Amino acid sequence: MEKTDTRPPFAASGGVIPPEFRKIKTPCYVLDETALIKNAELMGKIAEKTGCKMLLAQKAFSNYDCYHLLEPYLAGTEASGLYEARLGAQEMPGKEVHVFCAGYREDEFEELLCFADHIVFNSPSQLLRFGKRAKQAGKSVGLRINPECSTQEGHAIYDPCAPGSRMGTTRAQWEATVKMHPDLTGLLDGIHFHTLCEQDSSDLETTLAAVKVKFRDLISQVKWLNLGGGHHITRPGYDIARLEKCIEAAKEEWKVDIYLEPGEAWALNAGFFLTTVLDVLQNGDTRLAILDGSAACHMPDVLEMPYRPPLLGAGEPGENAVTVRLGGPTCLSGDVIGDYSFQKPLEYGELLMFGDMAIYTTCKNNTFNGMPLPDIWLRHGDKTMERLTDFGYEDFKGRLGHRRKSE
Repeated sequence: MEKTDTRPPFAASGGVIPPEFRKIKTPCYVLDETALIKNAELMGKIAEKTGCKMLLAQKAFSNYDCYHLLEPYLAGTEASGLYEARLGAQEMPGKEVHVFCAGYREDEFEELLCFADHIVFNSPSQLLRFGKRAKQAGKSVGLRINPECSTQEGHAIYDPCAPGSRMGTTRAQWEATVKMHPDLTGLLDGIHFHTLCEQDSSDLETTLAAVKVKFRDLISQVKWLNLGGGHHITRPGYDIARLEKCIEAAKEEWKVDIYLEPGEAWALNAGFFLTTVLDVLQNGDTRLAILDGSAACHMPDVLEMPYRPPLLGAGEPGENAVTVRLGGPTCLSGDVIGDYSFQKPLEYGELLMFGDMAIYTTCKNNTFNGMPLPDIWLRHGDKTMERLTDFGYEDFKGRLGHRRKSE
């Protein structure tokens, strides 16, 4: 009997590769309906208990065929620009659309006003340039602040409070601008900060203390406070009680509406990536396996973050009898997913399943080297499989140009 993997990324599959997964072409993503609903229900309970409003940060999960599973628990969506704002407005009609972008484009702003309800500006200069137009269009205007309180270690690329960060307005930047434009404060309806990445509520508590020191007077003049994303709420062991206390304390302190805009938490451990072994080889002391799945193309965070995705039944290097370096089929030498250990050597044609693959995958993948984009499947609660979309040559070619027809 196949040994089960009891780690949270594989709980939705029962700790094994289900029979229905073995019938579909690889590489592919599988989203799990039951796991998505479970996450959404937990988030909904927090919103109901505290009175906060939960948003879906589409940058992490934007598979809109699944929005109906999350919508009952959502106040709306968060977007990083025009296209995500349009997606949220179209696929979740009647819900709020919040937008934050580090720099808005003049040639897109009028169209953005058609979809957005809340528009958050990254800097005083952006607020000066676009704030009045947003206000006149009836939009709720916000400013992203930088409390200069870093709670992360080891990956500055994901730390908005890292020294020299381009994200958010420091108190010094705000004061310098307000001296020249004292009416700027009157444009603000809300304050936004986003400082966390896959963190617990203790880090939110630390951040709120810093926000209180630097921006309490500004927040007391607005209607809402957005606590951003990076809250790993649906991770086992996350301190939900502390999160609820943070929300309730902020509401009481400033008499404002509270928003949260998690991305990962909605789809954490709610998806898989299936890939097949194409070749096995050895280079010196290193065992290697080439997969039809690519880190560079299909799991970009593996290289960007960097991130080592969990693999069903596999352990850390040296933990089991055989350690193998897994890589993709592209020509990029660094297209390496990682080193994993197994009870026995991998074989050609073997099916592997990575967990926690619903987030930052389908919305970030690419066709470098002409790699086909993986199909996307949804596994329903009754274990039936629905293919949401598939891709082919035209999807690769169409994003590179358009050949004119000869006269």
